[in-house]
Amino acid sequence: MKENYTDLRVIRTVESIKEALLDLIEEKGFESITVKDITTKAKINRGTFYAHYQDKFDLMNSYQEEIMLEISTIAKENIQKLIDDLNTNHTNNPKVEIAVLIFTLLDQNRRFMKAVLGTNGDLSFQTKLKNFMWRTLFESTETPLKQENLLVPREYLASYIASAHIGVVQQWLLCDGKETPQEMARILSTITLNGPFFAAGLKK
Repeated sequence: MKENYTDLRVIRTVESIKEALLDLIEEKGFESITVKDITTKAKINRGTFYAHYQDKFDLMNSYQEEIMLEISTIAKENIQKLIDDLNTNHTNNPKVEIAVLIFTLLDQNRRFMKAVLGTNGDLSFQTKLKNFMWRTLFESTETPLKQENLLVPREYLASYIASAHIGVVQQWLLCDGKETPQEMARILSTITLNGPFFAAGLKK
């Protein structure tokens, strides 16, 4: 029983630290935050904070890694179904379940994603996301992309995919888009699978 209590206490402490981080990013921006600010906001002492994180950068990186790990898990578990859908579905707007799952995850973590991708957040996070997408697309053992099948250099393909997807996510989150994860998955799938000219109604 004591162990369970300790585990629950740790979980509550970590959640309190994360909530304090988000409050402070919204209030004053990540660059201006100090560990003292976080401990005061979370109502804990510095020793408790340092028992979990080295500094505010370690805290931010840990939070970001959690999200990217969940996205990676979704991708690994659903990549084959995505390929099967692409090869068998000939409609203009095929339902891509992997996109629904990812947008659902982002929606569940909307406050964090808004904070970290906003102007007061961590400016390096977009670079981390792009590197993460590069690894997922070209370095993962589960990736369906093969060098010999590419029609353009992979670095340009990865840059286009990463920038476009991050831009759509930012527009949805930072502008408080009311679309559901299902609607966002359809929107992104239409643009990604058919191209921006098709989405703009310029190409049939």
